[in-house]
Amino acid sequence: MKNWQNACKNKKFVASYSGGKDSTLALYKAIQMGGVPVALLSMVREEDGYVGSHGVSLEIIQAQAQAMGIPLLHFSTTWQAYGPNLLQALAQAQELGAEVLVTGDLDLPEEGCWYDHIAEKSGLAYCAPLWRYGHRQAVEEFLQAEFTTMLTAINEKMGLLPQDLGRILDWSYMAELEGKSIDPCGEAGEFHSIVLGGPNFKYPLQVKKAGTHLCGGNLCLKLEIEQ
Repeated sequence: MKNWQNACKNKKFVASYSGGKDSTLALYKAIQMGGVPVALLSMVREEDGYVGSHGVSLEIIQAQAQAMGIPLLHFSTTWQAYGPNLLQALAQAQELGAEVLVTGDLDLPEEGCWYDHIAEKSGLAYCAPLWRYGHRQAVEEFLQAEFTTMLTAINEKMGLLPQDLGRILDWSYMAELEGKSIDPCGEAGEFHSIVLGGPNFKYPLQVKKAGTHLCGGNLCLKLEIEQ
């Protein structure tokens, strides 16, 4: 059995960070293990300038990093060039002292895991604190820790509606999703979210809605930081 769940214990790490609930919960759990984050690492889509599949701007991710007091590394790439560009970014993280790569993935094959391979190739250990979590278990732990997250991207082909954009994922909304047979963790790409506050935030983010846009096949909410 791999030790991915606790491989960052008392280690310096870089966390792959999309701004969503899974990567935020993984970061939080890594810190609880005694891990020390030297940087967050975010991928910016070269074609449209948004971060990952969440449809949020780099400005939002930068605001999250600032609220958590963790340096942010980011790199622009196409999906085709993601692997080589990620390796370059991980080399930068190692210069900051990173020993471990942390991701928020739940469902990973024990053999042939791409992130495990890329970490090994870069000279880092790999840690997935949420590995083998049940999907509902992950959401429950996230809510019990009193994080606040807002839906920013939905896949309308998977049961989500435009009015779901901007909803806060709380206990009642989780039950509502389950009542529609929608995974409350969104692990099949049903939705993505952005975390606005929680136990590892020094202060909550204040955001305003500024319309919608299409991003990677999803309908996404435009968010701006309130000044």
